[in-house]
Amino acid sequence: MNPRIEQLKEFLKEDPTDSFLIYALSLEYAKENNPNQAIEILLNLIEKDENYLAVYYQLGKLFESIKEIDKASIYYSQGMLIAKSQGNTKTFSELKEARNILLDIDEFDDLD
Repeated sequence: MNPRIEQLKEFLKEDPTDSFLIYALSLEYAKENNPNQAIEILLNLIEKDENYLAVYYQLGKLFESIKEIDKASIYYSQGMLIAKSQGNTKTFSELKEARNILLDIDEFDDLD
């Protein structure tokens, strides 16, 4: 198994609520070409920390990778709403661009 995955799991034993460590673990599974495990980890993270903004972009990309376009769009849109509520215009724009490319829609829509 990937030594980075093992190391992250060890760190999580010490602090199982660390959102960054959980997020990093999901990225390692994604790198190992295990999108379903990465998705499961991120969905669990959202249940614990729905405002961890980086999750939404990664979930969108992971759902895209397994051809679940509707779910990808949903997570991009949810992330946009959270980014907007946090005043994070950079992340909002990144999520919006990813969603617009995914759906091939005009950049002027009702979420602005």
